[in-house]
Order: sequence, then C-alpha cells, then structure tokens
Amino acid sequence: MLPAPSRVLLQAWENRAALAENTLPTIRATLAGFACSLVAAFVLSALVDFLAPLRRALFPLLIVSQTLPLVAIAPLIVLWFGFGLMPKILLVALVTFFPMMVALVEGYAATSKEISQMLAAMGAGRWRIFWLARLPSALPYFFAGLRISITYAVVGAIFAEYAGAAKGLGIYMLNAKNNFRPDLVLAAVAVSAALTLALFGLAVLIQRLAMPWENAGSESRGGKPSGESR
Repeated sequence: MLPAPSRVLLQAWENRAALAENTLPTIRATLAGFACSLVAAFVLSALVDFLAPLRRALFPLLIVSQTLPLVAIAPLIVLWFGFGLMPKILLVALVTFFPMMVALVEGYAATSKEISQMLAAMGAGRWRIFWLARLPSALPYFFAGLRISITYAVVGAIFAEYAGAAKGLGIYMLNAKNNFRPDLVLAAVAVSAALTLALFGLAVLIQRLAMPWENAGSESRGGKPSGESR
C-alpha cells in the first residue's frame, strides 16, 4: 500500500527537476505571504499598544479570523483574486499573522514598569519608551510566535495551491495523487518538510543574531561560578 522509503528517495532524485520547478513557486508564495504577515503584525501590534480601545475592537475580529476554515476560504479567495500569486500571499498571511500579533502584544505588556518609569523621568516620550524598552522586551515573545508561524507558512502556501494554482508543491501532490503515485506524493511531502525545517532554522539563526545578549546570558548561566575552585 505504501512505497518503501528507498523508492521515495529514488523517485525524488529521478524527478528532482520537476520537484525543484514546483518548489520555487511555493517558496515565493511562502516568503511573500510571511513578509506581509510580519509587517502587518508589527504595525497593528504597535497601534494596539498605543491605543487601548483599538485592542478591544480588533482582537475579537482577529480571533474570529482564526476560526474560519481554510477549506472554505481558500476557494473563495482564489475565485476573487484569480490563480496568481495574490491569493497564496493572502492565505499564508492569514495563517501566520495571529501568532506573531499576539506574541508582540503580550511582549509589550511584559515590559518592566520600572524601566518605563525611569525613561519617562528622563524625559523620554511614549514613542521613545516603546522603541527603547517595550520593543526589546517583546523580542523573546516575538521570536516564539515567529517560530510557530513559520511552520504554518509552508502548509498555508501548499493548501492555497491545492485550491487553485498552475505550479507549486500543492499542484504537484495533487497531480501525483490523481495519477496514483504515492511515492511522488511522499517525495513532495519530504521536500515541504525540509523547506519548513530550513525556515525554522533560519528563524532561530535570526533570533540569535538579533538577541546576542540572550546567548551571552545562557553561556554565563551554563558556566562555572566565579568563586568555584578547580
């Protein structure tokens, strides 16, 4: 019923040109949609942090947006925006937006009040306090949401291709399934899994580069105490 892993690897190698040709549109849709989601999450989270009434107005709508089934929304978005890149970008953004938005808002709220009060006493305005205190405090929360969202991005892009596309891993899987080729389906699944792992690793690398103090803190905690004898 299921092909052996060796057959899946063999077929993936023999069909590497077709897999690569269909992987590029998926990567393009994933990165474009995730970039739009990232910008929207940062802008809206900053607005929500500055305007408390906006948070009470937006959050119920955002929660409702996450309850909408993609199986029902994807065909509608493809019907409205066609078979191009736009519906895939919208679906990826819809899937990945909410975790980053919530993570940023929670991170802003976790800012130490003492730091904010000290900056205010030194004459810093609200935007200055946001930039110097609230945004750095939200970075650990943000990267936690980023790692969660990036794992959904590839799935969202593939599902959007299932709903309607000319090329992509989703179309490749659909054609392989219709041709009763489970080995090619599993080969495409392996490629999508590798792509997800690569994006997750990239997110971890960006976090280490953006927060070097976290690495220094973990190394100091893992080292020996200064007064410990040899």
